[in-house]
Amino acid sequence: MSYLLATLAAVLLLTSEASGKTVTGLFKSEAARQQKGQFITKFMYQAGNGLLVCRVDSSTLAKERESRLLLYQDMDSELDNLSCSERLAKADVTITLSQEEHNQTIPRQSLPTAWQILYADRYTCQENVLIAGHADLDFTVLLFNADSAGNPLEHFSAEEAGLHSFYFLLLLAYFIACCIYIQPLYQALRKGGPMHTVLKVLTTALALQGCSALCNYIHLARYSRDGIGLPLMGSLAEFWDMVSQVSMLYMLLSLCMGWTLSRGRKPQSRPLQWEQSPASTAVAVGGVITQAVLLLWEQYSESESEHHSYHAQQSVAGLLLMALRVGLALLLASILYQIISTERSTLKRDFYLSFAKGCFLWFLCHPILVLMSVIFNEHQKEKVVTMGVILCQSISMVILYQLFLSRSLYWEVSSLSSVSLPLTMSRTNHRARY
Repeated sequence: MSYLLATLAAVLLLTSEASGKTVTGLFKSEAARQQKGQFITKFMYQAGNGLLVCRVDSSTLAKERESRLLLYQDMDSELDNLSCSERLAKADVTITLSQEEHNQTIPRQSLPTAWQILYADRYTCQENVLIAGHADLDFTVLLFNADSAGNPLEHFSAEEAGLHSFYFLLLLAYFIACCIYIQPLYQALRKGGPMHTVLKVLTTALALQGCSALCNYIHLARYSRDGIGLPLMGSLAEFWDMVSQVSMLYMLLSLCMGWTLSRGRKPQSRPLQWEQSPASTAVAVGGVITQAVLLLWEQYSESESEHHSYHAQQSVAGLLLMALRVGLALLLASILYQIISTERSTLKRDFYLSFAKGCFLWFLCHPILVLMSVIFNEHQKEKVVTMGVILCQSISMVILYQLFLSRSLYWEVSSLSSVSLPLTMSRTNHRARY
């Protein structure tokens, strides 16, 4: 497990890119020729008062090469089927780079619109003409939306607007909950009790989600000022979220498989402890490795999305990840159905049903929210999925906390059968008051 986490961290940190809406780089004539227009960036402008600022280090070189920026509205698929000259002619806005700095106001639209920005020059569509000189043109492109006062000073695109405030409120909620529940949780962990190990894993997963939210907030706070942010913090946010996801998955699978495998044992056969059978361990580790691989694959395929951990799931990896979560939810449902259908104790049935609610919310919130997002506008989809998944998984953790910290329900259930709840820690004083 530690090797897997180290691999996740290394891959994320090594592949992080300084991508933002203050874009710097080189205008390359050769790249523009090969791509039929060099891709610079993509940005979703709000309905009005959008601004694009382009700065070049040499206006003389820009004039000599007849450099220009081409802006297209929502034409990703159409551009691929056009010839070079047709592609350049299709531009909705053309900016001739004749000065070192050029400001371009974006035409007002009825709805937020994604704009694609390409670079072209006199050599772009002339394949047989030798490019004079080899010097490239340094540039800086700044993209702004209107802020609350209507001034074009906002670096966030329309699909990212509101995420900064959301993470601030999420951190505030985490802080308030921590102040309220830290003492009883500390006492429960200190005394041990029947769910000591589960509470440790659950607390670790929640702390990792808090770290992810904090890293995202720091990145977005910096991004709101310079349009670049702190890409390293964004990568750390992705990493902490991945570790939280695999930790929760390992805990839930260990619990469910432990219940299944322990049903045929006699109550006196083993004390309360973490289920260590080869079958349960294999299923839990296999599920964790599969999810980790899919999460990494999804990060590669969704490299253009910068500020959050949940994407539109349009890639193969994203679809497989959702299929895995649905499959795990069905596995959990079948296990709990078998247990509840033969269980006579009302307390145990109530416990298993409450546990099922928390698990189903954790596994199914992502696929369901992705399906629901189709009814929203394009600039709202990713925000709905991102905010919805984080909130649902936080609620799932609250449900599980209430269940495992219960002074009555779980204590009675665990005392009725010492093997029906395997993911626990045996202690000599486990009969002390919880």
